[in-house]
Amino acid sequence: MLWVAILSMVLLLGGVPIAMALGLGGTLGVWLAGIPLQVIITRFFAGVDSFVFLAMPFYILAAEIMNRSGITTRLIYLSSIFTGRLPGGTAYTNVGTSVLFAGVSGSAVADASALGRFFMTVMPKEGYTKPYSAAVTAASSIIGPIIPPSGLAIIMAAVTGLSVVDLFVAGVIPGVLFGVACAVVILIKSVRSGLPKSIVTVKREDLPRLLIEGTAVMLLPFIIVGGMVTGAFTATEGGGIAVFVAALLGLFLFRSITLRDLWDALVISARGSATIYLLVAAASILSYALNLLGIGGVVKAIAPYFQSSPMLFLLGVMLLMLFLGMFLDIGAALLIFVPLVMPTIIQLGIDPIQASMVIILSLAMGLITPPVGVVLFILMKIGNIRMTPLMRDLMPFILAEIGVILLLILFPSLSTWLPNLLR
Repeated sequence: MLWVAILSMVLLLGGVPIAMALGLGGTLGVWLAGIPLQVIITRFFAGVDSFVFLAMPFYILAAEIMNRSGITTRLIYLSSIFTGRLPGGTAYTNVGTSVLFAGVSGSAVADASALGRFFMTVMPKEGYTKPYSAAVTAASSIIGPIIPPSGLAIIMAAVTGLSVVDLFVAGVIPGVLFGVACAVVILIKSVRSGLPKSIVTVKREDLPRLLIEGTAVMLLPFIIVGGMVTGAFTATEGGGIAVFVAALLGLFLFRSITLRDLWDALVISARGSATIYLLVAAASILSYALNLLGIGGVVKAIAPYFQSSPMLFLLGVMLLMLFLGMFLDIGAALLIFVPLVMPTIIQLGIDPIQASMVIILSLAMGLITPPVGVVLFILMKIGNIRMTPLMRDLMPFILAEIGVILLLILFPSLSTWLPNLLR
């Protein structure tokens, strides 16, 4: 078991593509367990043989169409209506736009790429430093994979057997709390040292149009989640409806995309979906190999020691996921480690929805922590800044967001109240 983990980690750190590293590590594990290697082919295809995974390409495509429809600028100005007049208004607008954008994209990378170019141009002109501009953008971007529709929630549902609807709904309050945590850090900074006023303004004559377009955009996540909660359609069917609504908005309401843009969005989404499916298939081989070698028994043997304090076990899971997120792709970490810890979580009486939110949020932190924080490198490239000053300004945001995860551990209802209510 140790050799399997070592091989996978060495390959990852050596720059081998993630799917290849996981697949090769899993292959070694199957061989060490004495199982015929033909099983690998079966496990490869079984890993993606899930009805839940059919939803993934639809949500990726819907997000790609919306991104091409020019919604970024609309959401920025819509958010600035409510926050632009405050001291540090553009910083608050950055966070508010990320919360709104999360309901469309479901991706931290898309958030950082789309919003980073705008805010890292505007904020330095107002007097913010480039590292601080990047820090606000990075901290708020990880709200993307938390608020529905969330690709991570779909993967979690496929791995655990939990309802996609429950996980979608459960992500609303934690996602908003992440936004509140970022806003509190900005407020403290504003009170202590002052922050400039916003130059992002909305003309009075443009206000009705922005409100109409912004409302139309924000209807998309409400339609998706609302339809699934009421039983009108499944998560996969909701994805198809999301694509249809996104295309209608882009072609006829905004009139900002063409049929050629739709084709390009299809191509990009197909490539993105194929990448995720390859990662899922490879991770399923590694997870299967680790189970063959007895790692599940090791985790179960630990459970009795936490019988009197399940919260402490969940805290340990949080710390483990924070660490794994620093080195592993989030999807891979979910696929490999969640099947190992979830049986113990259930055995200890912890609500699996609560645990799922803690795991997703903890892994999402890996996107903004070195050494392989993808969002960090995107913003460093956009702003031409270095890691050290960026991390110095980002650290208060990281601590605040970890504080939110601790709140989810202490108060399970923050994760479970909304799904239970809507049931």
